[in-house]
Amino acid sequence: MITVKKKVLLVEDDLNFGAILRDFLELNDYEVILARNGVEGAEKFNKNTYDICLLDVMMPYKDGFTLAKEIRKSDTTVPIIFLTAKSMKEDVVKGYNLGADDYLTKPFDSEVLLLKMKAMFVRMEQNVVNLDKANYLFSIGKFAFNAKIRELSFENNAPVKLSPKEGLLLQLLALHINDLMPRELALKKIWKDDNYFTSRSMDVYIAKLRKHLKTDPSIEITNIHGEGFRMTVS
Repeated sequence: MITVKKKVLLVEDDLNFGAILRDFLELNDYEVILARNGVEGAEKFNKNTYDICLLDVMMPYKDGFTLAKEIRKSDTTVPIIFLTAKSMKEDVVKGYNLGADDYLTKPFDSEVLLLKMKAMFVRMEQNVVNLDKANYLFSIGKFAFNAKIRELSFENNAPVKLSPKEGLLLQLLALHINDLMPRELALKKIWKDDNYFTSRSMDVYIAKLRKHLKTDPSIEITNIHGEGFRMTVS
């Protein structure tokens, strides 16, 4: 199964730094599109969809602030992180007022950038789940699932009653059908913690769900190593 990579728009006019940061992000399983200035960044943004934008502030032709303003006109939710050599309070305030989600001053630790990006994606997933609270009826292959009463039915057979954790986990997978369900999201949402023991517990519940769903061979729950799980219906 192919891992669904997050797509990053990186707009950076420092050719060496841009190439190094692109390679670092790609080594960490991101798909990165690199633009060399604000004008090129706008063109690439308009031609594709992205999960996050990393924008240098000081660039020729069109600066990062102007680019961010244009991005926000067409997309109010995509995360934006500014990368800048300047740390003046006025610039930071201006960036946030334009809709930036975070601000990193060069030089910065690339691992810190990774953690910030990861935290943003987890928050976005949680917001999606909160927005979809009312969505409790799901069609999964030949199964019907009522998350409110935790009943899983296969065609005309009698429904199976799932445990509370099985029900919540299947609901999260169904909300992310054919897409990645982050491991951290499930652990924090269901187990309220993210450690080795809760992670092993979730693996046990994933195995239970696979057993419940095995009657329909078109359904598959795949472990995306280091990322989470993906439930697909072929």
